[in-house]
Amino acid sequence: MQAPQTRKAGLLRSSGVVGIMTLISRVLGLVRDVTVASIFGAGGHADAFFVAFKIPNFLRRLFAEGAFSQAFVPVLSEYRTQRDLQSVQLLVNRVAGTLGMTLMLLTVVAMMAAPLLAALFAPGFYLADDERFPLATEMLRITFPYLLLISLTAFCGAILNSYERFAIPAFTPVLLNLCLIGAALWISPMMDPPIMGLAWGVFLAGVMQLLFQLPFLARLRLLPRPTLGWRDEGVRRIMKLMVPALFGVSVAQINLLLDTVLASFLQDGSVSWLYYSDRLVELPLGVFGIAIATVILPALSRNHAEKSVQSFSATLDWALRMILLIGLPAALALVVLAEPMIATLFHYGQMQDRDVLMAGLSLKAYAVGLLAFMLIKVLATGYFSRQDMKTPVRIAVWAMLANMVFNLILVWPLDHVGLALATSLSAFLNAGLLLHGLRKADVLQWQPGWLRVWLRNGLANVAMLGFLISFRGATDEWLAAGLWQRVEWLLWLVIGGMLVYLAVQAVLGLRLRHLRA
Repeated sequence: MQAPQTRKAGLLRSSGVVGIMTLISRVLGLVRDVTVASIFGAGGHADAFFVAFKIPNFLRRLFAEGAFSQAFVPVLSEYRTQRDLQSVQLLVNRVAGTLGMTLMLLTVVAMMAAPLLAALFAPGFYLADDERFPLATEMLRITFPYLLLISLTAFCGAILNSYERFAIPAFTPVLLNLCLIGAALWISPMMDPPIMGLAWGVFLAGVMQLLFQLPFLARLRLLPRPTLGWRDEGVRRIMKLMVPALFGVSVAQINLLLDTVLASFLQDGSVSWLYYSDRLVELPLGVFGIAIATVILPALSRNHAEKSVQSFSATLDWALRMILLIGLPAALALVVLAEPMIATLFHYGQMQDRDVLMAGLSLKAYAVGLLAFMLIKVLATGYFSRQDMKTPVRIAVWAMLANMVFNLILVWPLDHVGLALATSLSAFLNAGLLLHGLRKADVLQWQPGWLRVWLRNGLANVAMLGFLISFRGATDEWLAAGLWQRVEWLLWLVIGGMLVYLAVQAVLGLRLRHLRA
């Protein structure tokens, strides 16, 4: 059995690999969004596409990245630990067949019911009786098969993650961004209206992402040969764990979808403003929060299967320290640099000054909850690795109800900003309840040194904020500047802020060994 120090070093390396691959994907995602914003702006056609893409993408996060992965990986880890390769292959085959058949039926029904789904998720489009509703409906029929394709991709990625092949699943989203960039530049000019090209880009991306992972599964001798397995003991356990996990792991996504529903009633551009600001929050969330949660899930699942309570607690404690080290400065920087970042990335072509200001306001509101979004990813993993799905469900229900109340209170005085702020507030409630539950169950025990961690982080963040505020400049200057001037200013602020933060941490005693233990 590996020593805790060795395991922590392995987790650090693995999370670094996932983080780097995810960073490449997110940077390309920003290039994608810059391209889309420049060509299509934040008007009615862009709103229609974002709704048509958000529905299958939301379900993808719910079924694939969310409930399915969190239910499948612990069971697969148990099979890998306690059974032979033939049993693992049989489980993989039956899960592939059952999942594929279920999602295929869902996809067919959804394509037939596209007008109903569009009206359900964007009722403001339907009531307005303008071109946005039929356009969103038509694009939804093209984008919805992405759910089937990307869910099977996530299934393949979950297998690779369970065998510590983290890089390939983390790199796979790069293909989505490349496909959408290509679609915006080369397919859209041939379509009428041009926005339809993006919908076909989504479909093509799903096909490419699935095909990309299959050779790597073949190397593990776990290439799925789909067979139906409704009565298989492993499949039934996964399904039993998956149903409650639908709510437990993806409450933040449900809240974001509720934002879209309410935003469809607001002024044109509201859906797009929320989308662009959410994309910037997703960058640190994906590069760090989801990366850490991804690598600790197999480790925690093995700790639980081996009944190693001390290793389980130490791994979870390490993950929380990493989230605090990275998440808090990222959130503060996003608040201070909201308009400069939006201006630098999106203020081109059809993206107007007002769009930058409106998206900047919602970015600040989302950034308030960034630390909570990251904590939810890690803390929920502490439950799912122990195959406890019921507790996160109860917490998720309370968080969703709170989000609805916050939405109704804040949307009228603050418009789209109120929707973003409500999501952040409910995320803190969710994270707090998850943390309380783990502490109460005594599966999370604080390791020594937390007081020093808080002091170092507090002083380092104050120093970083002082630097950013001093050199940020006025928003009008950013709007008036050219592309390369904005890039130069933003790089100076980001790199300078990071150096100040890390320098203060180092002066106060942070060393590389502290990241491993």
